[in-house]
Amino acid sequence: MGEGDNQSRNPAKNNSKKRKKVSPWGNYWNYYGYRIGQDLEEDPRLKVFRKEWFEGKDCLDIGCNNGTITIQIAKKFLCRSILGIDIDYNLVQDADRNLRKAVRLESSAKRPANASKLRAEDHPDGNLEQCVTVSSNEEPKEVSREPSSMEDRNLFDIVSFQTDNIVKSHHSPEKRYDTILCMSVTKWIQLNWGDDGLLKLFAKTWKMLQPGGVFVLEPQPWKSYENSRGVSETSAINYRNIMFRPEKFQEILLDKVGFRTVEDVTSELSRTKTGFDRPVLVFKK
Repeated sequence: MGEGDNQSRNPAKNNSKKRKKVSPWGNYWNYYGYRIGQDLEEDPRLKVFRKEWFEGKDCLDIGCNNGTITIQIAKKFLCRSILGIDIDYNLVQDADRNLRKAVRLESSAKRPANASKLRAEDHPDGNLEQCVTVSSNEEPKEVSREPSSMEDRNLFDIVSFQTDNIVKSHHSPEKRYDTILCMSVTKWIQLNWGDDGLLKLFAKTWKMLQPGGVFVLEPQPWKSYENSRGVSETSAINYRNIMFRPEKFQEILLDKVGFRTVEDVTSELSRTKTGFDRPVLVFKK
């Protein structure tokens, strides 16, 4: 019997090869591949992010996927630290790989630039002999090995990733953050853990923020819930029981959770792909 005959007698085997990978938590592979595409250098959402939310700040990215936007934020806005968490262990491993790749690219780019800078600073007049002559009564200065600025730090010192479920984590978070991001995550929390899961997310976010901290939220529209309700039996059940639709999130966060203000920066967004033109809301504690 040939291989073709064998496959024709085993339709289940054939179907298993064609079966699309299910992502019940929104844990899509190549998510940024189709969200950003190949024609853009960075995620368009970075253009509405403000430097003061991140520069010198401790940040948390909830639902970081493969870490693409987490790493871009660290590089562009010079965070003191940024932790990306995701429920999918394999995506977190992928994020670690992307971080190592970013560090390699950054190191290779800095190497020739630093060498040129040293030559220009140490020998401004091109007289090498004069530069290496040291006065007998001058004490040699100790060279500091500490980074002189945030720009001199290695990405490994700034960015980290870990597997975590923000809803199911039972430990009381000791770490406090200046900025927390939650981008296109709320739908998956409600479809998997219902309104209770959403309220836990909002309450934990408020507790983990420093006074005056910033919560950057990108909720998916209700139509997106309808399109994703069939990914699992749980999501189908939770979808039918959802009371807090995305248009109510502002009211919940301001009146129930305790955030002081909200700013909608959606109008500043540009070049977003069709299907990803979602609101970006900034809440302050």
